Amino acid sequence: MIRVLGCSGSIAARCHTTAFLLDDDILIDAGSGVGELRLDELARIDHIVLSHSHLDHVLSIPLLADSVIRLRQGPGGLSELRPIHVHALPQTLEALKAHIFNGVIWPDFTRLPTATHPILVFHTFQIGDELVFPARGGRPDRRVHVLPAAHTVPGVGFGVETPQGWWVFTGDTGPNPALWATLHGKAIAQLVIETAFGNDEAHLASISGHLSPQSLAQELSQLDGEVSVYITHPKPGEVPAVLAQIRALDSRHRIEPLREGQRFGVVAAGDVLSS
Repeated sequence: MIRVLGCSGSIAARCHTTAFLLDDDILIDAGSGVGELRLDELARIDHIVLSHSHLDHVLSIPLLADSVIRLRQGPGGLSELRPIHVHALPQTLEALKAHIFNGVIWPDFTRLPTATHPILVFHTFQIGDELVFPARGGRPDRRVHVLPAAHTVPGVGFGVETPQGWWVFTGDTGPNPALWATLHGKAIAQLVIETAFGNDEAHLASISGHLSPQSLAQELSQLDGEVSVYITHPKPGEVPAVLAQIRALDSRHRIEPLREGQRFGVVAAGDVLSS
């Protein structure tokens, strides 16, 4: 099950930045949407996979770490602390260490509460890697593929294997031929793709490594077959205009806005829940 915690390009009432919860223990990005989880739900998170280093995708990590230290300790106290494992490109982890967990913006939780038992443990991956998260609660292993993105900082997208095909999240990206080459021949159950700006700001989308409806159309033309497409990352207040321009596209795909609280997952053999 994948739950949309946040899918906005910025914040306002009922608008939270990018975060998805895979089952109950894996975060895909950690924007302000993580704050929608109860404390007991936060304490169950074992892994965070990050698309890139920008604040709207990582800002909840420091506060999450601070919130769950006590709850993730075992009967033996700190010696049994269960860390949260953060997986990202080397450049993304370096940015977190230099600019957030630096003792100035936030304490270094890769060394706290102790250097031998920290609450955060960092792991690097590379584009093309397959991340395998062990089975839990009767579920099979979860397999997440690291996909290429084209942004202003090193970034990736993710493909989560499901029985119906891959659930694909592009991450923040501009035009991205490498992504479509990677996905060629793959069965895609749903595609979550960003469109951050309207066509009137296409120049801004281009220089900031994002898509506008006109560049989205060019990207979708490279997909194999018909795919269910969900739009993420428009700014608060700009959603109606961006969606109107997207719906005016001559596209063979079903295109809908992604919604906070939406869930994707298997509900029965051959069925996919999208609510």
